[in-house]
Amino acid sequence: MELMTVRMYQQGREIVVAACDKDQLGKVLREGELKLEVARNFYEGEDCDEVMLVNRLEMASVANLVGEKVCAVAAKHQFISEDCVIRIAGVPHAQMVRW
Repeated sequence: MELMTVRMYQQGREIVVAACDKDQLGKVLREGELKLEVARNFYEGEDCDEVMLVNRLEMASVANLVGEKVCAVAAKHQFISEDCVIRIAGVPHAQMVRW
């Protein structure tokens, strides 16, 4: 059983990837002024492993990433810098944009 889920959206020529650790689905993360809703209707897609997530991120123009595992995979493969990962209620969150 995979612990991550990934969903792709196409908007014109742009591809948006939403990925999160499955244990974060449906949660609302709050810390101070920050609020992040890990909405099932946005993030829930295909169950994925590291190889599949990397494949989807390679195609992405923009990515929204939530969770320890998802952010670790994205950082390991240099899609994001660990310096750019924020934590909301202790949960890692990062966004990737390609120009």
